[in-house]
Formats: sequence, structure tokens, C-alpha cells
Amino acid sequence: MSTVPNISLNNGVEIPQLGYGVFQIDPAETKDAVLQAFEVGYRHIDTAQMYGNEKGVGEAVAESGLDRDEVFITSKLNNNAHDPEVAAQAFDRTLEELGLEHVDLFLIHWPLATVTNFVETWGAMEDFYRSGRAKAIGVSNFQPHHLNRLHAETTIPPAVNQIEVHPYLTQDEVRAYGAEHDIATEAWSPIAQGLVLDDPTIVRIAESHGRTPAQVTLRWHLQRGDIVFPKSVTRSRMEENFDVFGFELSTVDLADISELNRDHRTGPDPDTFNKIP
Repeated sequence: MSTVPNISLNNGVEIPQLGYGVFQIDPAETKDAVLQAFEVGYRHIDTAQMYGNEKGVGEAVAESGLDRDEVFITSKLNNNAHDPEVAAQAFDRTLEELGLEHVDLFLIHWPLATVTNFVETWGAMEDFYRSGRAKAIGVSNFQPHHLNRLHAETTIPPAVNQIEVHPYLTQDEVRAYGAEHDIATEAWSPIAQGLVLDDPTIVRIAESHGRTPAQVTLRWHLQRGDIVFPKSVTRSRMEENFDVFGFELSTVDLADISELNRDHRTGPDPDTFNKIP
């Protein structure tokens, strides 16, 4: 079984660089999917209140037989819970759904900057962290100007920023800000919902290494320092996505893939997305 490297966050918490995401997995299928992921070797699970499947993740953790400290669990605050009092209630529900005394990482899912005050929300996040019920806290889909506000107006810096990143959206500016301020970058939609898998450059590099386009794309992320958590409910695809540590891309390979950037998003623009369910 491959050994997944850890990345040390800015508060010393260690996070596995490769995880398993449960976005869009049916709540009824989540427990079995996560149990399969554990069998493959994944020990980092990324969920969210918005996904509606925290309970299945918790059931899988309970049934896996793994010690709690062997598993890294991330969840995220829903868009309708930015008010600090509501956020506190939502966080309590997350722990209840997961059946855990703490999460390893808890994120604000979207900044919603034109309709909420995410700085006030971050104050609640700091409370979760200080209580020990969130071992690390961070944000998702934050742009540099959002992060600048947190830096100027709050005490505890985000440990991570989870953003859409893939070869067609390399996010150089946001990643550079994170590197400068010791905020780790997590990449959601790491293969652009499959869009990059037929790209001639990625196919060529994959063939040269005897690997699949998905493996090459994930390897590009890992060598850049991104934390990734691809999603699949298919066992063979889970195994394929996990088998990315037995080869290395060259400097030229990395540059060729990065040059594919076209600032193409598969999801919403954080500066305009303000949907509150």
C-alpha cells in the first residue's frame, strides 16, 4: 500500500496530502463508499454540511475499526449558517452527525462577501478551534482580497484555503498568496470534472509514464504541493487515484501541464456566488 505524505499546517496539525472526497455522493451510499476508500488506503475524508452526507462518513469511521487518530476528517460550514450563533449550532450538528468529539479541519465553505460578514463568521470558527473541537480551521473559495480582510481583522490565520484548482485553472495568484502567508492550498475539482483527461498534452505525458491521465493530473497537483481528494464511487477508480506515488513528473512535464491554464472554472466564481439555501 502506498504511503501518503503528510503536509504540516501552520498550527502543526498534519494532514494527508491525498484524501477522498464525498461531494455529490448520495447519503445512502456514503458509508459504503467511505469504507471502500478506507480499504484502499485513504485516511483523509473531505465532507461538508452542504453535501448532506456527514452521517454516512461518521458511520464509516465507526465501522472501520480504525483508531480516531488514524483518520483525518474535514467538514465545512453551510452558507445559511454564517451568523455566529447559527454557526455554533451548525457546528454542534456536524459533530453529532459525524458521531465525533472533534473534526480535524473545519472550513467556511464560501465567503458570500456581498451578503454576509465572513469576518464575524470567522470569530465563531476561532471559538471552535480554541475549544479543541476543531483541530484546525480554514476557508474555502476565498480570494486574496477576502484573505487580506481576515489577516487584517482577525487573530487566527486560516490553516488552508480550499479552492477549485486543475490544469485549466491553475490559480497561481491565490496559491502564491497562500504560500506567502503559510496557508495550504486544497484543490477541489482536481481533474476539472474529467474535462482535462482527454487533453492531448496530459494524454501524451500519461503515455510516456505508462500512467492514466487522471494519475498524471493528480501527480501534478501533489508535486506542486496541493492537497487533493478526488471523488469516485467506483472501487477501481478509487485504487487508480490512490496509486500516484510510484512515479514522478519531470520539470518539463509540470510546466507543460501548467501551461494549459485557461482560467476555466467548472464551479461558481467566489466573487459573485452568494447563494444561501
